[in-house]
Amino acid sequence: MVTRSRIAIEMLGSGFAPMPKGACSRTLEINDGASLFALAEAIIDAVGFQLDHAFGYYDNLADHYDSTDVHTSFADFLDDDPDHGKSVKKTRIAEVFDEGTKRLFLFDYGDDWMFRLTCEATGLAGKAGQRPQVVAQHGEAPPQYPEYED
Repeated sequence: MVTRSRIAIEMLGSGFAPMPKGACSRTLEINDGASLFALAEAIIDAVGFQLDHAFGYYDNLADHYDSTDVHTSFADFLDDDPDHGKSVKKTRIAEVFDEGTKRLFLFDYGDDWMFRLTCEATGLAGKAGQRPQVVAQHGEAPPQYPEYED
């Protein structure tokens, strides 16, 4: 039997475009056996961005630099270098997320797009090969690359 998790995503904005609390959110259902890389793809797709930068998951929501449980895309192309956390391609969602688990998802280490993830439920009925699905959404995401005035 395949199970799924429901993960609430609140977009916090970036260093260049902070967002008001609750302005943009999505809720995803995704197979528990999917990788953290697949979760990143689903998050980025849900807000209309392109997955064209490195990213990571952090357990310290207040200061990701002080996190003790870190998974980054750097770890996958730097041979699991412990300074860059654990693999996002080898780590499954069920290994990181239990009901109530919160993580900070940081996308694009230049613009620092931040997302607060909260696992709302685990063990939901699913099917093998089922794609991630947005089951709820609120607000519009800002453009990934806003036009800045000179």
